Amino acid sequence: MGEEVRVTNLHNRDGGNEDQNQEFDIYPLSCYYFGSKDTIPFKDHTLHHHLLRIQSNYAASGLRTSVEAVLLVELFKHPHLLLLQVRNSIYKLPGGRLRPGESDTDGLKRKLTRKLSVDEDGDGSEWEVGECLGMWWRPDFETLLYPFLPPNVKQPKECTKVFLVKLPASRKFIVPKNMRLLAVPLCQVHENQKTYGQIISGVPQLLSKFSFNMLES
Repeated sequence: MGEEVRVTNLHNRDGGNEDQNQEFDIYPLSCYYFGSKDTIPFKDHTLHHHLLRIQSNYAASGLRTSVEAVLLVELFKHPHLLLLQVRNSIYKLPGGRLRPGESDTDGLKRKLTRKLSVDEDGDGSEWEVGECLGMWWRPDFETLLYPFLPPNVKQPKECTKVFLVKLPASRKFIVPKNMRLLAVPLCQVHENQKTYGQIISGVPQLLSKFSFNMLES
């Protein structure tokens, strides 16, 4: 289900013509360094557990807002998506739930630092959060997600925002021991909802406006 990671890079080069695809440079995995750190708690072992937690917290906290990162890498001359794997069966984009009053950018930087950086208490300045690629809504305490908010839904239960995050030319990634960082081909993820879920399987389509430059190390 993908190669265990060494990560890559991603730089945005906006052209003058808005009709042209935006370009990203994607660098080889050999540009990066990897290690592990102590495990961190993982509460949502199944979708059922996730829905129960949303329901139990809704009365006190209201709408649950999560932010997740799309990180692209080059492997075998193809674009790959970086995913965290938990318990050999759960795949997630790096990210997590926002704190009350926390901005999308600050929250995503905090979550990326906690899950992929050496210093978990850092300020997250090493992460460059780009544009929001898409949003998914959960109208009720059920499995179905929508890539839009249905007009008849007045009190949605969860909103997940997916952001494109640009990687620096070189860095060290430190992954909790109870997780694996995988590089999965975009072609394998595309519309593979059964394995990766609605959000991850929809990422390749969201990236269709971008073109990728596979660069030599």
